[in-house]
Amino acid sequence: MKELFLMELIGKKFNFVSKNKLKELEQLSQVQGTDQNNDSYIKTVLKRFFKDKVATVSLIIFLLIVLAAVLAPIIAPYSPSKSVGYFEAAPSGKFLLGTDDVGRDVLSRLIYGSQASLTVGILSVLIYAAIGTTLGLLSGFLGGFWDSVIMRITDVFMSFPYFIVILVVVSLIGPGLWTVTFAIGFLNWPVLCRLVRGEVMKLRKVDYVQAAVASGYNTFQITFKHIFPNTLGIILVNMTFGIATSIITEASLSFLGAGVQPPTPSWGNLMSDAQSINVLANEYWQWLPPGIMILLAVLSINFVGDGLRRAVEGK
Repeated sequence: MKELFLMELIGKKFNFVSKNKLKELEQLSQVQGTDQNNDSYIKTVLKRFFKDKVATVSLIIFLLIVLAAVLAPIIAPYSPSKSVGYFEAAPSGKFLLGTDDVGRDVLSRLIYGSQASLTVGILSVLIYAAIGTTLGLLSGFLGGFWDSVIMRITDVFMSFPYFIVILVVVSLIGPGLWTVTFAIGFLNWPVLCRLVRGEVMKLRKVDYVQAAVASGYNTFQITFKHIFPNTLGIILVNMTFGIATSIITEASLSFLGAGVQPPTPSWGNLMSDAQSINVLANEYWQWLPPGIMILLAVLSINFVGDGLRRAVEGK
């Protein structure tokens, strides 16, 4: 009887230990699964993105445009500022896109023009993304007085017509590449600020944020370490569309003579010659190529942004 009792007791003990061990293993596997999901989130988003054929092709086109801008000194056949042929010569074997009104190669100026247009588009977006993201994070998390102040400043910026204000600022300071870049960057942040604020107001009620608050983390740590990574999706999507908007804005300003100034080429000031009826009607090679490049760049960026938005949202 004693032996049977001891065997039964030992069996129960072993069962108890095994059950506890099983629970620990299950908890460990759940934690490891969570870490694996966090680590693979970017891979999941990329897989969703590259399943979108339109977005993938658009990304390739945009990267080719960027590559052409970077390699402009190597791939451009002539100097963009030197007269190398007859004035207003039509496209030929020597000049694939013809020459402009002072004999400069249009193809070379088109390639170099991508540098100015992309510089304005990318740098201005980086500036307004830094401003809009920071203010949106602080406004959404702090709330109260600071939220009211930041939102009223945002309302003031959004109450003025965007393009007219940039045109006035550029006219007062003086046209140029960097003037246009900083003007667009410092005036285009309110929309992103509101988007980030709305996202933060949802995230600050989540359990892990409340746990961070209860653990004694300061505002900076909670905002930029715990909340900011979860707003990157909406920020990146907005930035892609912002690059397209900035390229169009720069082209419009340069077309009006208030943007990048000659002899520095940009897609906008290459099209400024189209203001002449003679050029518009008879010399298509001067304005059609830059127009096509603006169209390709803007459409490709918009399709990339749309694909990125669907990938982040899981659609």
